[in-house]
Amino acid sequence: MLDRTQPDSDQSAEDLASNGVPEHVTDEKPQGWRPLNWLKRAGQFFFALSFSSLTRRIVSLNLAGLVALVASILYLSQFRAGLIDARAQSLLVQAEIIAGAIAASATVQTNAITIDPDRLLDLKPGETYGGSDEYSPLDFPINPERVAPVLRTLISPTKTRARIYDPNGSLLLDSRNLENVLRFDLPPPAEKPGIVERGMVAVRTWLNRGDLPLYRELGPENGNGYAEVGDALQGQKRSMVRVNARGEVIVSVAVPVLRSRAIHGALMLSTQGDDIDQMVTAERLAILKVGGVAAAVMIMLSLLLASTIAGPVRRLADSAERVRRRIKARIEIPDFTRRRDEIGHLSGALRDMTSALYSRIEAIEMFAADVAHELKNPLTSLRSAVETLPLARNENSRARLLEVIEHDVKRLDRLISDISDASRLDAELQRQDAVPVDLRRLLTTLVSVANETKLGHDVAVETRFEGRSPNDTFSVTGHDSRLGQVVSNLLSNAQSFSEAGSKVRLTCRRVRGEIEIVVDDDGPGIRDDALERIFERFYTDRPHQGFGQNSGLGLSISKQIIDAHGGRIWAENRPGPLDADGAPTVAGARFVVRLPAL
Repeated sequence: MLDRTQPDSDQSAEDLASNGVPEHVTDEKPQGWRPLNWLKRAGQFFFALSFSSLTRRIVSLNLAGLVALVASILYLSQFRAGLIDARAQSLLVQAEIIAGAIAASATVQTNAITIDPDRLLDLKPGETYGGSDEYSPLDFPINPERVAPVLRTLISPTKTRARIYDPNGSLLLDSRNLENVLRFDLPPPAEKPGIVERGMVAVRTWLNRGDLPLYRELGPENGNGYAEVGDALQGQKRSMVRVNARGEVIVSVAVPVLRSRAIHGALMLSTQGDDIDQMVTAERLAILKVGGVAAAVMIMLSLLLASTIAGPVRRLADSAERVRRRIKARIEIPDFTRRRDEIGHLSGALRDMTSALYSRIEAIEMFAADVAHELKNPLTSLRSAVETLPLARNENSRARLLEVIEHDVKRLDRLISDISDASRLDAELQRQDAVPVDLRRLLTTLVSVANETKLGHDVAVETRFEGRSPNDTFSVTGHDSRLGQVVSNLLSNAQSFSEAGSKVRLTCRRVRGEIEIVVDDDGPGIRDDALERIFERFYTDRPHQGFGQNSGLGLSISKQIIDAHGGRIWAENRPGPLDADGAPTVAGARFVVRLPAL
């Protein structure tokens, strides 16, 4: 008994207890078995999703948008631009202070500038001291030996590079060459940078370059080659932003060294190394971290979204493929109609289509079986008559056999005609477009034809329209020829069951949102057990007529046409007066057709 109630691997302890198995049975499984099973199933799920074209498209498009956003943020970072502007302003203020200090603290000694560093520390920005203005500005050259201590004092705390040029653009001082002032240890020379380093330099250059010019080191005599130095020697201060060969941003400013409104040189300050790039890189790393988290979240959400789309679509496709192959007798399409979205609508449409397809196949199989059965009867009778004809001994027997042969041939012709009409009915209704049909005009025409021909019976037809106005057209959407076929069949059927001299009444009215057509006759009515069977194929109940006079397809075709128009058709008996015993009687048959109103 234990083996018959052994649960599946997923079954919980509560299920075990409910099945009558002790809970300690589950202790035979390792403790980590269920998490491993869960991970295995999750891996299989994501593995299946990874091979879904729809999943790849959803994930790729979402990631592409995120990558484009992160790349644009990295490339067009406002933080970098603001940092560079702030750095340029800081260098410009620093350069003005140093240039003013150089000019203000200078003293004249044998036609040269002498700067007292002790007095320089007591000055405020913009103040001047010392030196008499009685000397000509042309006799005021910059003495490197006097300026060097100033640079050593003001440049040491910073990571900037200072250069002083004379009025001709020649380099007088460079903070890199000042001993004990500022020293930058260059990296040891490498034979050739590696692929990773070259790649990092290329990416950094692409991110930083933009439309910035390339920074190059010029010779000591080419100070005017720097645009900012040239402007400073003309009396204007200027800043420039460049990128060096390693992709590092270099910010430089130049201001004139003025005394007594005369330009005695230019001071150029520039950033060194990657101090700006370090801050920008830190900011970009933060952006990349946020982008990485967002990418992980987006991938998970995309996979979940894809699982709600790709999974059901794949199941629907597999079911449709099985329906095409007909592996089983009847394949059910998965039901997702509760989703209330496009997948649910698709599932409902496929289920309806499959149901209609199976119904059509079953109808065709039943129709083929019925046709074979109905054709076999007259063929059997015809064969018997033909085989018996040579054995007939007199003319009367031969004449009766010839009548049977003629009757069976006519019956076969009638059956084949009706079967052909029924077989092409569906295709004709599908190919033709439905159009508005004026039932008032159609019924009037059909009644007029029925009264003129009487269809072999002396039975008149009366028509009555019960509308809201005399001009009501009683319009429906459909095929006028097929609807006319239904009405003609009902009128012919009612006339064939009515006695000579009686009447058939046709009434057309509106019943809520439908158009109702009622055909009444004064015939014997319909047996209760035949009210539903009369719409079956090849069923006929005409005791007053000989066998084989009707194919039994007229009402079946009529029902098929009305169903294709979204309507209903049924038969009932009209109650008559009570007889002498108080039992109800039948006044005649009634056929009712209802079609959706336009």
